Amino acid sequence: MPVGDASCAGDAIVIRYGDESFYELMLVDGGHATTGTEIVDHLQRHFPNSSALSHVVLTHSDADHASGLREVLKKITVENLWLHVPWENFDAALFAGGKSAVALKNSIKSEYDIIAEIIELAEAQGTTIYYPFAGAQIGPFLVTSPTEFAYQHLLAQFDKTPDPDEELIKERNMWLGKESMAKRIIEAVTAAVKNWTNETWDNERLQDGGATSASNESSVVLFGTFEKGPVLLTGDAGFQALSWSANYLESQQLPLQQFDFVQIPHHGSRRNVGPSILDRMLGAIVPQGSSHRFTAFVSAPADDAKHPRRIVTNAFKRRGANVVATQGSGKVHWGGFAPRTGYSSASSVPFYDLVEDYS
Repeated sequence: MPVGDASCAGDAIVIRYGDESFYELMLVDGGHATTGTEIVDHLQRHFPNSSALSHVVLTHSDADHASGLREVLKKITVENLWLHVPWENFDAALFAGGKSAVALKNSIKSEYDIIAEIIELAEAQGTTIYYPFAGAQIGPFLVTSPTEFAYQHLLAQFDKTPDPDEELIKERNMWLGKESMAKRIIEAVTAAVKNWTNETWDNERLQDGGATSASNESSVVLFGTFEKGPVLLTGDAGFQALSWSANYLESQQLPLQQFDFVQIPHHGSRRNVGPSILDRMLGAIVPQGSSHRFTAFVSAPADDAKHPRRIVTNAFKRRGANVVATQGSGKVHWGGFAPRTGYSSASSVPFYDLVEDYS
């Protein structure tokens, strides 16, 4: 679904699975408040006799993914809601100051009014609520990240939660194989676009070492099994969450580099991906002019000057993706259902010879 305008990006994905005569509906993220109305209209227009949602997944608690779910829960029957609840899924030991678990719970809950309202609406209509940690099965999707342990570790480093115990965070960083989140955020914020530079197919400017917030790294990553091939939905996941997902998929002997459809993380931000994780997840760079191996969608407003980053869409195209951006209009990836009347082919994002220069 098209979400946001200018620099206010967001995500909302409606999924239909099953077959023509018997299918179910699922929603991943709800975008901004106005997006919720658009989702309801979409469901009631295209599925008037069966607009109930079997599953709704909130990938993480940021408002541009959560806000619209309130309107959805007011108007649409939701059987199962999957989301992390910060004031229920925390580890008190990870916070500084020696506050009691009750005090921490109250402090954290006071910062997440949108999540609290979503839960109240869900409970009022009898929706079953689940926590989406790695290993959970949601319809045709498997959660690959985060584990509960990783989520608790990240939660202590969210902007809205109390100060973490830095020593324990550093210790757990080693267990999780990651750097200090605070250090990574500083590096990300201080790197701004200074200029534009030329890029060719064989000269990739995107680099490893980007960083995104702890909240983004807590995004639910979903691996879907479908007839045409696997689907990967990433929310705002960064390098760490994608690495955890790759580790999990390998541990379950599930395929990487064979996707039919991939969601480009975080509206095409260059902080979330780099060459090494893209090579691992998607495969190596293909020769220029090769046929597309998979489709990659990116959610970005039409008038957003920052997203998607050209060096990111170029990186996906190098690895065989047909890249499509929402940019003000809904886009459909047909996985086997008959095309809907009135829809036309979407235009691909081009390969750019001029990209952002971060040197």
